[in-house]
Amino acid sequence: MNFLRKVTMGSTQEVFVGSIDQGTTSSRFLIFNKRGEPVASHQLEFKQIYPHPGWHEHDPLEIVSSVEKCIDGAVQQFQDQGHNINTIKAVGITNQRETTVLWNKETGEPLYNAIVWTDLRTQALVRKLKHRLGADKLTDICGLPLSTYPSVGKLLWLLENEPKVKDAYEKGVLAFGTIDAWLVYKLNGGPKRNIFVSDPSNASRTMFMNLNTLEYDDSLLDFFRIDTSKIHLPKIVHSSDSSAYGSLTSTVLKGVPITGCLGDQSAALVGQKGFTPGLGKNTYGTGSFILYNVGDKPVISTHGLLTTVAFDFGGNTKPMYALEGSIAVAGSSVKFLVDNFGFIDKSSEISQLAETVEDNGGVTFVTAFSGLFAPYWIDDARGTIFGITAYTKRGHIARATLEATCFQTKAILVAMEKDSGHKLSELAVDGGMCNSDLCMQTQSDLIGIPVKRPAMRETTALGAAIAAGLAVGVWDSIDELKDVNIEGSSVFKPAMSKQESDQQFARWQKAVEMSKGWAN
Repeated sequence: MNFLRKVTMGSTQEVFVGSIDQGTTSSRFLIFNKRGEPVASHQLEFKQIYPHPGWHEHDPLEIVSSVEKCIDGAVQQFQDQGHNINTIKAVGITNQRETTVLWNKETGEPLYNAIVWTDLRTQALVRKLKHRLGADKLTDICGLPLSTYPSVGKLLWLLENEPKVKDAYEKGVLAFGTIDAWLVYKLNGGPKRNIFVSDPSNASRTMFMNLNTLEYDDSLLDFFRIDTSKIHLPKIVHSSDSSAYGSLTSTVLKGVPITGCLGDQSAALVGQKGFTPGLGKNTYGTGSFILYNVGDKPVISTHGLLTTVAFDFGGNTKPMYALEGSIAVAGSSVKFLVDNFGFIDKSSEISQLAETVEDNGGVTFVTAFSGLFAPYWIDDARGTIFGITAYTKRGHIARATLEATCFQTKAILVAMEKDSGHKLSELAVDGGMCNSDLCMQTQSDLIGIPVKRPAMRETTALGAAIAAGLAVGVWDSIDELKDVNIEGSSVFKPAMSKQESDQQFARWQKAVEMSKGWAN
């Protein structure tokens, strides 16, 4: 289905907002109208680099050039529809979060490939850090447990293993950033203007930021033995800001201000209009990410979840926080069936294959290709398929693949309920896997609450556009957004008994236990 709307220009007053959506496998640029409809978009995939098992890298310069090409491509489409480029009032950015770039502050040259959030090379380093005095206090300050996931491990690994990084650190010219900071820096022209900032939804993924002050915390930096006189960290600014992020210095949108920035999962929560406590969303992308708005005070999880900044729009509003559960492998498990097993020709055919059988045929697939994330945090689990018999067909494995993400989602929602004391009443969904009706019905059956899927599913990009648009008055307030993107939603309601759902979940939990220890 194509959700790009050609909008007839009734007057020159219609205004638009651009959104850079820099993801794990592709970069995109979308242009939204005030009703939250995308009117033009352009997407480019870029190279995935896997130098060793468990390692995952990107070329930082390719990321920037892919974004610039996407801007030019989408704007061309926009102009071909008869729109005026001057009606694009601002640009927002949303990005893959923990992916880490290190560069020379004086030249703007990257010193190593970007290490991607899924990368596992820091496992041994993380195990050492867990034994360091004070390790048990970290989560209370920054909301994250020690794991291979946050940016800090990637930085420490590079300081230990990459001579160019070590050298820049000793000379005091090392700049550290997540993808948002790197993009803003490069799109503003690099060292010349030196716009070096990050928003709290991204900075909260480094393990350097205090959740309460939204500033870098000396006790955290001391724990990781980071000498702040030798490394440059981006200044933390509001997620929606009319001046902090500078403006584009290249592309056809040269001079247009960048006024919003949100990590991808926060952007999806904003795009689903999860502005108030008790609202939650799940994005079924490469991985799957559930965010649950807990209000203006952080809730530190005791059930294996992360605490993160949902968004900080500044002005007279307070920052909002979320509990987050992340699943390392979601859409990528479907891609695995395409690329490695050749079960189907493309990911979109998964539902069709799964529907060739009535159920999973007793098969359970724990898709722990890189360990299990929330709420389990089992680094040494690996992908395991249980219950295969002579009866097992491809359709059973396809079903079990979709169900793996649904089961993990249920595990996270159970943990969220325990941490927050509130049960979610409805789950808003987006991302590629939510296109499967079968997957969404299965999800509703397992969690026992309705699953709501918007017709226009570019909610992550929309969230960045909202952050940018609020800063320049495209929308005056959050209240003005209530009618954005509500047409044509689908609601999936549970059609399975609680007893059956609980039985299936118990079998899943047993499979998780049995998947432990394979990586040792």
